[in-house]
Amino acid sequence: MPEPHREQPNLPTHMTWEELEKLPAEIAAQIELWNGRVVWLRRGPGEHQIFTGRMWTALERCARKYMSSDTEHCLRANFETNVFFGRTGKSDFVTPDFLVHRCLEQPYQDVRAGDVLLVGEVLSPGNTQSDIEAKKARYASGGIPWYWEVSLARDDSAIDIVRVYGLETGYGQLPDGIRPLRPSNYLLTGEWTREALNGIEFDFPFPISIPWTELEF
Repeated sequence: MPEPHREQPNLPTHMTWEELEKLPAEIAAQIELWNGRVVWLRRGPGEHQIFTGRMWTALERCARKYMSSDTEHCLRANFETNVFFGRTGKSDFVTPDFLVHRCLEQPYQDVRAGDVLLVGEVLSPGNTQSDIEAKKARYASGGIPWYWEVSLARDDSAIDIVRVYGLETGYGQLPDGIRPLRPSNYLLTGEWTREALNGIEFDFPFPISIPWTELEF
């Protein structure tokens, strides 16, 4: 997840996709639209891009291996690609650091949340907890089954911890008359640190096996 943008041009707080397209590319690339609300982003430090690439490459390798043994499935690993919510319209989207989605029917087709199996964010030390939770809630509201968090070490150019969350869509047990603010939520289902000698091993949404050496700087 890029850190919040610090120097923002004077733009309206709400925009449509059509208005966003008219902005210079270097400005538009710093913006997500959350139900039309302008949310500013910016690229994090160099380590952010490097470890985003490491995760994308590893997931692509695992997806290709899975497809070679199960030819009924077609998956694409990607990075920094807009994911649009809803079946139509483009004024509600987020841009995950990396993702895996089903193959699309047409070239250059927009990726919709319903196509996505896994999204992930690389978290730099400058990311705040409120930023992280807000983005996670957006993914959950779109019904994306799996969410990955890759937290970078504060004092080293390295991944500190990788967490995997699965989407829970049922309500938890709450007192009578109390309803959750959101109808869906992510639950922590896997966690790995640099001390995990076997690296990351997880079977959903397809078999994923990533040696920790693949994720080193």
